[in-house]
Amino acid sequence: MIPPLDSGAEIITIGDELLIVQVINTNQAFLAERLNAAGIDVARMTTVGDAMDPILRSFDEAWHRCRHVVVTGGLGPTHDDITKKAVTRFFETELVKDDGVRRHIEELLRRRNMPWTEAAEEQTLVPASARLLPNPLGTASGLLFEEDDRTFIVLPGVPYEMKAMVDQSVVPLLSRRPGKEAILHRTLRTAGISESALSQLIGNVEEFLDGARLAFLPAPTGVRLRISARESTPEEAERKVAAIEGRIRARAHQHIFGTGEEELEEALGKILASKRLTIAVAESCTGGLVAHRITNVSGSSAYFDRGVVTYSDRSKSELLGVPPELIAKHGAVSREVAAAMAAGVRKVSGSGIGLSTTGIAGPTGGTAEKPVGLVWIGYADQGAEFALQFRFGETRLLVKERAAQAALELVRRRVLGIE
Repeated sequence: MIPPLDSGAEIITIGDELLIVQVINTNQAFLAERLNAAGIDVARMTTVGDAMDPILRSFDEAWHRCRHVVVTGGLGPTHDDITKKAVTRFFETELVKDDGVRRHIEELLRRRNMPWTEAAEEQTLVPASARLLPNPLGTASGLLFEEDDRTFIVLPGVPYEMKAMVDQSVVPLLSRRPGKEAILHRTLRTAGISESALSQLIGNVEEFLDGARLAFLPAPTGVRLRISARESTPEEAERKVAAIEGRIRARAHQHIFGTGEEELEEALGKILASKRLTIAVAESCTGGLVAHRITNVSGSSAYFDRGVVTYSDRSKSELLGVPPELIAKHGAVSREVAAAMAAGVRKVSGSGIGLSTTGIAGPTGGTAEKPVGLVWIGYADQGAEFALQFRFGETRLLVKERAAQAALELVRRRVLGIE
């Protein structure tokens, strides 16, 4: 066997649906993040369709190129799922029935009140030379082939099954490798500031990176700051990342709401719960998106009272008590109406905080005075009642997404006393 040219990993994702973008390939991103966290650089990512020759060719190239190969997709029982047959051919082994796999599938189907089928029978067949990786959420077992210090791992393509198997089996397996470097990534989540403004606020990063890396990752709802360090031990990597994080927070703490995959609604929920505050939301242009995001968080019933979508002028008056003459004078998209909506939803709900959105999401409905993308966000609590103006561009869905983010960030800053 030709020695590997790279000590890192190659990720191979299999499926016609990925090539025609019928399904977004989120598995690649998840695997890359988890492999990096386990101290393994991802050298290459490959996507192939459901055809035997391209699959075998990708296996051969990856196995000769990298020390670790991780494959997802094509382990199901249907005719187009041929990965199991391909890997059996590649490693020159055979498919055999496994009693342990059978018992697992039987129990899984019993819990789901489903009968035994030919497809279930097909899933009991596994390559004879493979070590099996348990799949707690599905019928397709993971497969592990090892040669010297090299690994070839095959996982199902169903994202929630694959993710559970990576965290429970793959990462612990690869993390035990002797002599590996420690690679640590930490992501800081920000809101309410642009990439260029954040960069200027942080200043010259070369002054404190000390060989580590800092990436600015902008998105419509904010900028992620990813700190990456590679050291000989996890402790050294942690010390370096913590020092860099401290320098960044010292300069931009007011814009940082969380770390890792934490979303703004999660961070805000913790703040509201800790301060025993309740909130109610009245939405117009965001159409319920703010309430949707708040209630995505488990336990949000402790602080979220209600959300109403008052899209029409009549609903703003009937449900929130906004005076019709106020709407007639200033228009539904105005400082005065946004503030009255927030105060109204707070009053009718008895919540500590009232929040509102009203704007012009477009692409039609804008004027010279009130262009598409104009949004007013209203806020009311025991001590204040006000509204702030924002301009969120001209794409309808982005306007809604950015407005919802800005509304949540407004509450976070107000509650924490941030300017």
